[in-house]
Amino acid sequence: MTEIKADLIIHSAAEIRTCDAGIGEGPTGLIRNGAVAVTGDLITWVGRTEDLEKEVSQGFETVSIDASGAAVVPGFVDAHTHLVFAGERREEFSARSGGRPYEAGGILQTVAATRSASTSDLIDLATRRADLMIAHGTTTAEAKTGYALNSDGERKLLEVLAEVHHAHPLDLEITFLGAHAVPPEFDGRSDEYIDNVEEMIGEIAMMARWCDVFCDVGAFTPDQSRRVLDVGKRHGLTPRIHANELASSGGAAVGAEVEAASADHLIHLEQQEARALAEARVVGVLCPVTALGLGRFPDTKMMREQGMTIAIASDLNPGTANCENIQLAIAIATRAMSMTPEEVLLATTRDAATSLRRDDIGRVSPGVLADLLILATDSALDLGYHAGVNLVDTVIKRGNVIDQGDS
Repeated sequence: MTEIKADLIIHSAAEIRTCDAGIGEGPTGLIRNGAVAVTGDLITWVGRTEDLEKEVSQGFETVSIDASGAAVVPGFVDAHTHLVFAGERREEFSARSGGRPYEAGGILQTVAATRSASTSDLIDLATRRADLMIAHGTTTAEAKTGYALNSDGERKLLEVLAEVHHAHPLDLEITFLGAHAVPPEFDGRSDEYIDNVEEMIGEIAMMARWCDVFCDVGAFTPDQSRRVLDVGKRHGLTPRIHANELASSGGAAVGAEVEAASADHLIHLEQQEARALAEARVVGVLCPVTALGLGRFPDTKMMREQGMTIAIASDLNPGTANCENIQLAIAIATRAMSMTPEEVLLATTRDAATSLRRDDIGRVSPGVLADLLILATDSALDLGYHAGVNLVDTVIKRGNVIDQGDS
């Protein structure tokens, strides 16, 4: 009798992409005719189906899934989302599409709608978005505040995110983004608002893991951003930073200086900044849906040449990327950002997990959480190639099979 006793087995997969270079062939860890065994919420064995029976024990209650003709990959890790907000910005989107950027109100329009929304309404809105995310294969997501911009409102958003995290299959990594924009009551007094953000951090630090800031033209300066992230670090929050999205803002340099877990967007990134981020082991989290709307894409070739790790995220938000489907980001990245389907798969699994400093997700490896996707295709390369449809057939979260009809 073998020692590994499985609660769940996936077998006969056309391919498994483990996203673990130590298991399988090539950088994506390709195993053909593959199988996975799960015990509890962990993966306990990965290999070829022909070796499954002699290495894994199946009991009467073991769930067995025949994945013939299907590819299996890790659950997607979406490392940059603005999950909780109220209202919509359709008119702004229309204006921007017609060459009139932010004519309809920008971030502050969402702030007004979010401040006036009830906690129950925000939970309902965030839950519906989480349903769509997991149905399209996202099993872990970073989720930011940033649409209240006052102490009570930001605390409410943190409470909403905590409730969704505990009640929904989607796992959330919670980020405080009090420094998203200057609220109307502090118009023209951004330094005073940063003082206020520093006070907020002291009040809410136990409710988040990460601290983020929007360092760019029209938002916050490098000095202001550094202040916020340094205070966050003193309160135990690990830095992330919106950097160089709209211009060469100096945000990337701040991200390297404070050794942030990630610097996000990076559309206007210089070579020396990329080198500094690589040396500081800061992951570049790129947001293709937003970049498409802005009409300019990050220079991924230069980033790779400088040794950077790249992740791809949806940037779900009401202004520039109203999209819960990370597969759209995958398709854009493979078409417009000089990334191969293999690179983008790693960027939405293993490398996105690295940006969250998680080694228990993003791979199909023994000891890792059993967050798995069975695709409605025999090749994971179709995630970039066959665009415009949901290629996820079955989602498995922490060893539990998710019924997409209910997700």
